[in-house]
Amino acid sequence: MKKIEAIIKPFKLDEVKEALHEVGLQGITVLEAKGFGRQKGHTELYRGAEYVVDFLPKVKIEIVVEDSMLERAIEAIQQAAQTGRIGDGKIFITPVEEAIRVRTGERGNDAI
Repeated sequence: MKKIEAIIKPFKLDEVKEALHEVGLQGITVLEAKGFGRQKGHTELYRGAEYVVDFLPKVKIEIVVEDSMLERAIEAIQQAAQTGRIGDGKIFITPVEEAIRVRTGERGNDAI
């Protein structure tokens, strides 16, 4: 099993959710986040005063998938989240040793 963590632009969340649903993934965790990468924020003007917005709004998606679903899930996220502009986000993949469904005690792939 693998854990996919994707940091994307907030307005792309619905498209990513639909893309994941189309490839057969059901469970998804979404967290609101703030951060910056290479773009290092931006400058805004408010009532004539200029100020720097360091942390931009982002959405973090977490999914645990079977190894066989990994590439399809990554491709779905990447295609749905891409705008072609700076700040589209990142996808991180880490191994998951075990998953346990609290309600039934199921383990491994059965739990996801």
